[in-house]
Amino acid sequence: MKQLLLLAFAFLTSFTTFAQINIEDSTMQVIGYWDKNETQTYVITSESFKVTGTDTTKREFTKYEVDITIKDSTASSYTIEWVYRGIEMNTDNQFTKELAKISENLKVIIKTDEMGAFKEVVNWEEIRNEMKRGAAHLKKQFKHIPNITAITDQVESTFTTKQAIESAAIKDIQQFYTYHGAKYQLGKEVTGQLEVPNLYGSKPFIADVSIVLDEINEEDNDAVIRMWQTIDSEQLTTATVNYMQKMAKSANTKSPDLSKIPALQNETRTVARIHGSGWIIYSSEIKEVWADNILAFEERIIEIK
Repeated sequence: MKQLLLLAFAFLTSFTTFAQINIEDSTMQVIGYWDKNETQTYVITSESFKVTGTDTTKREFTKYEVDITIKDSTASSYTIEWVYRGIEMNTDNQFTKELAKISENLKVIIKTDEMGAFKEVVNWEEIRNEMKRGAAHLKKQFKHIPNITAITDQVESTFTTKQAIESAAIKDIQQFYTYHGAKYQLGKEVTGQLEVPNLYGSKPFIADVSIVLDEINEEDNDAVIRMWQTIDSEQLTTATVNYMQKMAKSANTKSPDLSKIPALQNETRTVARIHGSGWIIYSSEIKEVWADNILAFEERIIEIK
């Protein structure tokens, strides 16, 4: 999805091999220069919590490693394997812990274009089937929890189709390849709009986006790029209300007083330090969703090991 950002860059031009960082015109083009069978290991950590007034609740920490291997390289694409392992969670929610175990040793095979911009998940059917088996197990294990079927079905819906997996289930992969394929000029902020996935299942949201190449380090052959993304508040609020109505109906419970739901705001900030080879050195994505005095915070950090 984020490769749609390329439409915003009028200065996307042809490139010269191994000349990603050009000091003369202060530009960087993010391209994957990867060899077949090349592997890098990353540590990924995430933190989430909610704040109501001055009280912080539902704080959760997750940490895992992923081995990223270039399985094939052609003139027009890369085939890349992500293998997840060592999942650790700091949460009191046993359901969430068991859900995370399904991803242990999960293999995700993706394809990018020749520049390294994400194109698709190749083995989505394999992922769907694995998650389906895991969801069935969770329904039996937690059958004592009210509405467990509805809860588990909602989780499983993220993996039912190729589009759903690419939109909602591979957030770390989408974050990793956010900037690949485009050319950026130091200090020049580029703004525009794009469609972003709607996790509630209806049509995509419209988001205002701005991107800037913030720093170039010639000696270390890397650069820092930042992005700000804000989803249309009216679209977000309407989709949330519709989702809550749907969930209440599915659980056969009384619908909440939706007229009292305030306007929702959603902002995502992504920063990455990217090496001239196209490998990410460090990436952080912070998402904040808020309304009145309630804030939901998420941060995911990807760091090369």
